[in-house]
Amino acid sequence: MNEKSEILYKLMLRKGYPAEFARIISCEMNTDFTAERMISYIGRNNRRPLEEVADEMLAIQSDRDRIRDKHIAEHAQSKINELYRNINED
Repeated sequence: MNEKSEILYKLMLRKGYPAEFARIISCEMNTDFTAERMISYIGRNNRRPLEEVADEMLAIQSDRDRIRDKHIAEHAQSKINELYRNINED
């Protein structure tokens, strides 16, 4: 686990979540972006049911995947544009 995931794990334990559940969630939130979002969610709410926490984890991962895919598509489009510019210059 990275540092933020470790903070998330400890926060979840303080909030009363089962250790195994907190470990799984913390391991899944393995980037600073995802861990910080989950820390914010856990920190601002009273203890939520496990199902709601799992749903939030999936939503955060979905957002992360969508952002990653957008960056990949933008990079690919940039390379295609560069290729077209080079072809037109010849």
